[in-house]
Amino acid sequence: MPTETQRLDDLHAIRSYVNQTLCEKDQLETNSFPLYERILVRGGEPCGVYFYLYGPRSLCLTAIWETDGNTILFYGSRGERFRKTQLLAAPRIDDVLSLSS
Repeated sequence: MPTETQRLDDLHAIRSYVNQTLCEKDQLETNSFPLYERILVRGGEPCGVYFYLYGPRSLCLTAIWETDGNTILFYGSRGERFRKTQLLAAPRIDDVLSLSS
């Protein structure tokens, strides 16, 4: 699977990109279903963000922004990875935590 590259400078841009990519996967209308997120923690330190979107017919699409390598991994409803995006620029996880508090 080839890796795409994107420049997403803030959390809003990452959310928008994740939402659009997940909706395109199963031909859902963008912003018709809420996108949820959780901070991922490893060894007591934040290490990423887990995004998930529930669609019709119990559809669940997910993405993980892995902040150490600045990549976003996208997964379909059966758990298969369908896209990997390398971020050229992204906010620090500390900035994301301060926005979500």
